[in-house]
Amino acid sequence: MRMLLVEDDEMIGEPIMETMRRAGYAIDWAHDGREAELSLDHDVYDLVLLDLGLPKADGIDVLNRYRRRGGSTPVIILTARDAVEDRIAGLDAGADDYLVKPFDLDELAARVRALLRRRTGQTSPLYTHGDLTLDPVGHEVTLRGEPLSLLPREFSLLQALIEEPRRVFTRSELEEKLYGWGEEVGSNTIEVHVSYLRRKLGAEHIVTVRGVGYRLKRCE
Repeated sequence: MRMLLVEDDEMIGEPIMETMRRAGYAIDWAHDGREAELSLDHDVYDLVLLDLGLPKADGIDVLNRYRRRGGSTPVIILTARDAVEDRIAGLDAGADDYLVKPFDLDELAARVRALLRRRTGQTSPLYTHGDLTLDPVGHEVTLRGEPLSLLPREFSLLQALIEEPRRVFTRSELEEKLYGWGEEVGSNTIEVHVSYLRRKLGAEHIVTVRGVGYRLKRCE
């Protein structure tokens, strides 16, 4: 999963970045409203964490313009503006959640997980597909009830596939989900991750759709 943090305060942004990376998310950081709008033009994000008091463009204006042009990515507002009218304005502008600073990072992570579940129509905190189960909170995967040891990128790859099991992901779509700005991605990086994941799951669990990309096997 890939998300965008829009925050101009380094002391707030750094721990958020660390928390989300530790949770296995690829995350980019825009430091002002203009940079946020340019980033959102690429439409590669699964979730946005948006401050309101930003240089160059207020967060509410950024959100309003994004929604007006059809942007549908879930947005959590993170702000010190705690008045009721500010909350109403944020939600009416198109925010999916509103969290007032200072906030607990574990609570933020839980709200992120909840919104990502809602985005994919998932109600349970666990993702199950056939004999596979993935727990985003505990960062655990089991196959036929037995735990699997996955590297962080392998876990993120499997999570992307299991969240939308009927979808065929292209290599570039998977790169966008697994890697943020400035991270080096080799020409065969996704193929290598898929190969290692197949060794641990069994080759039949990940299907190659020739000329397109990858998906999970269909369940009976």
